[in-house]
Amino acid sequence: PNETAITSSTERINKAFVKGLKARVALYAAGFSQRNDGIRKSTDPELSVEKMYTLAKNAALDVINSGTATLGGFEENFRRLCQDNVKAGNESLWEIPFSDGRGRVLYTFGVKHRAVDQYTAQPQGGVNGPVPNLFYDYDVDDIRRDITCVPYEWSNTNPAKQELRTLRSWCFGKLRYEWMNRRVTSTNDDGVNWQYMRLADVYMMAAEAINELEGPAAAAPYLKPILDRALPADKVAAYMTQATASKTAFFNAIVDQRAFEFAGESLRKADLIRWNLLKVKMDETKSKLNDLANRQGAYSDLPEKLYFKTANDGETLIIYGLNHGETDETGASLGYDGNQIWIGTDRLTPELINSLYQKNPDENQYWPIWQTFIDSSNGQLTN
Repeated sequence: PNETAITSSTERINKAFVKGLKARVALYAAGFSQRNDGIRKSTDPELSVEKMYTLAKNAALDVINSGTATLGGFEENFRRLCQDNVKAGNESLWEIPFSDGRGRVLYTFGVKHRAVDQYTAQPQGGVNGPVPNLFYDYDVDDIRRDITCVPYEWSNTNPAKQELRTLRSWCFGKLRYEWMNRRVTSTNDDGVNWQYMRLADVYMMAAEAINELEGPAAAAPYLKPILDRALPADKVAAYMTQATASKTAFFNAIVDQRAFEFAGESLRKADLIRWNLLKVKMDETKSKLNDLANRQGAYSDLPEKLYFKTANDGETLIIYGLNHGETDETGASLGYDGNQIWIGTDRLTPELINSLYQKNPDENQYWPIWQTFIDSSNGQLTN
């Protein structure tokens, strides 16, 4: 990055990204995937865990030690992305570039705007969002929580204000029309780039590879910077003590922290496949969603309702009831403008929870070939 005029932009390929991609491919190659004879790792000796994780470690450390890119703040990275700031050397290593009138990144993954308003002429966003339990699984002090998971949308007015969605329909919050420096005027496309890789991924790949090869003590320095910008120092210290207790504990920390760090960035499915955890984690999520709907287990200390009012700026929603330990009794005493039943089996139905998957995910890891292509293949393609 920044070695030449061409690589001064994150819209162009640079060595830091290529080495990061090399590390990603190596971890995939060493991992599990669905094959003709079941879920297993490759039997090719060139794709062994030792060889591939060594390759991933060396490639990731090359990027980190080069100093050609820096982490910065978690929110700062996504604000830069929304503001079309493509200056290389920050956290973003490469972005799939779109001109202002192309691409549906905010359209699909942004916070929902229901009308033409003070921030956008495109009433879109909110097509995809996180599973409802994710917000509650973050530590309450984790700054990534409120940036990643947003319980509101913007109203059908101009000017708009924030209004509650429902428990089943959170928005991803990393991408926001309100963070942009320009108005989106297209009805379909928004022109925000798709961030394909950022430096945090390289740090966490280094941590994962080094833990596998050398153990948690050697890997810890590459996980800790990710936590340092997300949590208070005392909580980072306590978490790292637990994570470095064993190789298995550190691996489990990587599994959890990659979920918290990269939610909504289209990395999770491939990670779970290579770890052979796809069905395991989807079943775990079903169980968590059932507990959440019934306010039991880890979610037993949540109130049934949310209590809300609009701030003095006329648009920001102030919400009570989202944090563990908050109660309906306290919420009702606040005198806020309104309240809404938020949690319940009628809000998060068994049918909806069970629709997380229809068939065994481990036996259906690939997209099927579309029927139109099978029909036109002269008998050469089948599912």
